[in-house]
Amino acid sequence: MTDSIDLPDDTVTLAGGSVMPLLGFGTWQIKGDDAVRATAAALDAGYRHLDTATVYGNEGEVGRALAESGVSREKVFVTTKCPPSKAGHELDTLKQSLDLLQTDHVDLWLIHWPGDGSSNTDLWRAFGEAREQGLAREIGVSNFDAALLDEVTGATGLTPAVNQIEWSPLLYDAATVAEHRERSIVLEGYSALRGGTLDHPTILQIAEREDRTAAQVIIRWHLQHGFVVIPKSVNPERIRSNADVAGFTLSDDDMVALDALGKG
Repeated sequence: MTDSIDLPDDTVTLAGGSVMPLLGFGTWQIKGDDAVRATAAALDAGYRHLDTATVYGNEGEVGRALAESGVSREKVFVTTKCPPSKAGHELDTLKQSLDLLQTDHVDLWLIHWPGDGSSNTDLWRAFGEAREQGLAREIGVSNFDAALLDEVTGATGLTPAVNQIEWSPLLYDAATVAEHRERSIVLEGYSALRGGTLDHPTILQIAEREDRTAAQVIIRWHLQHGFVVIPKSVNPERIRSNADVAGFTLSDDDMVALDALGKG
C-alpha cells in the first residue's frame, strides 16, 4: 500500500454470525478491465467487502481481482445478487456466480429486487436452501419495503439478514430505519454519492469545516448510524479517499443536520 489511510473497522454481525464490514466497495456499472483494476485498487486500499451482482456482468472480473490480490478469500466479505427473473433457477444462478467469483461460497446473497406475486416467497425458499447447503453464508434482499420483508419472513420463518436500498442523507427516513431495526434487519445503502449529495450545501459546509470531501462526510454519516455503505469509483485516488474516514467524527449536531435533509 502507498500512503497510509485511516481505514474504518466498523462492522455488524449478521443473523447467521457473519461479520460484515460497514464499508464496502460497490461495482455497479463497472465493466471489463475497469472492474478488475478498480476492485484490485479497492483491495489494495484495504477494503474487505466487495459488492457485485449477476446483472452487473462483472462477477468474473471481481473474482479475478480478488484471486490475484494476494488477500485471503476468508478475509473478504463478498456479496452478489440474483435477479427475480431467475426464479426456478436460483441455485444454478448462484453456482454460476460462484464459478465466476472463483469461490465456493458468497458471504451474502441477495434477491436483487422484488419479483411479481408469489415469486418472492419462492425465491426466498431457494435462498434458504442455498444457505443450508453452505453456498451462501447469509441471505438477504434488496429494494424490499417493510410489507415485502414481512411477507417472505412470514411465509418461510427466515428473516432477511440485510435489505440493500437506495440511501443517503437526502433519502434518510427515520421510519425506514425503525422498520429495519424492529426486524433486526441490517440496512445497507447504495447510490450514497448520487442524487445531488456531493453538491448539497449542508454537506459541503460540513466537509469544508472538517477539511474532508463531501463523499467522506456522507460515508462517515453511514458508519456512525450503523448503516452499510458501498461507494464505487474507478479512480484509485477516489477509491482510497472514500475509505479514509476513520480519522474524524461527525458531531451530534452534524448528524442531526444531515438527517434533516431526508424525509424525516
